[in-house]
Amino acid sequence: MMMEKLKVFADRMSQPSRAVLLFCRLNGIDIEEIKVDISKGHHLSSEFREVNPLQKVPAIVHGSFNLSESHAIIVYLNSAFPGISDHWYPSDIFRRAKINSVMDWHHSNLRHGTVNYVVNTVLGPATGRPLNPKAAAEAEKVLFSSLSKLEDIWLNGDGRFLLGVSQPSIADLSMVCELMQLEVLDEKNRSRILSPYKKVLQWIDDTRAATNPHFEEVHNILYRAKRKFEQQRSRVAETWTEPSDKRGGHSKM
Repeated sequence: MMMEKLKVFADRMSQPSRAVLLFCRLNGIDIEEIKVDISKGHHLSSEFREVNPLQKVPAIVHGSFNLSESHAIIVYLNSAFPGISDHWYPSDIFRRAKINSVMDWHHSNLRHGTVNYVVNTVLGPATGRPLNPKAAAEAEKVLFSSLSKLEDIWLNGDGRFLLGVSQPSIADLSMVCELMQLEVLDEKNRSRILSPYKKVLQWIDDTRAATNPHFEEVHNILYRAKRKFEQQRSRVAETWTEPSDKRGGHSKM
């Protein structure tokens, strides 16, 4: 019996959501993408709780089977759908174990630094959270430490992708989608963070090239958000460069 079409519950502003969607696009997996807008609290609805009691995206429903957590989802999809190239999640147990190692490291290091930095410098108000400079400073330390390890350890090899291989794996998808979240920062700040890490920048470009046009399609939402935040910052800057009387400053007696 044919199983129902895969349903993917996602918010494209979510890094793990984009990784799952990108894997599906790259491997021709036919899906029904169901938007769960975190900024509007859709993930807290009773309907979504039935899909994922943890109330986080992404999540999938495949027939009668529900699953959450992006890494677990991608590993499942790799096994559940035929014809997926071996390089994504190799059948060789040693190579697969190395990929698992990278992805476990990702969640407690690169993800921890990136998400907390971006939320506490830019995205917090969109989800009802105030910006927190102290938390952002702590997250920045984790982010720089993670980028150093990514540069010196995970990208230390002859190949263009993580673990020194010549074709991308699911670890590349997961981690590149994480770093792409930095697109919402102003360009000066993004460059300050990433420019010291030449191998990381090259890896991002290589992964983009290897996965286009799907890479750009799933990340378009970030580029739109970046333009929106740039416009907001420009309006604020213009306000503070106006004469004080135009800003409602001191009245003239």
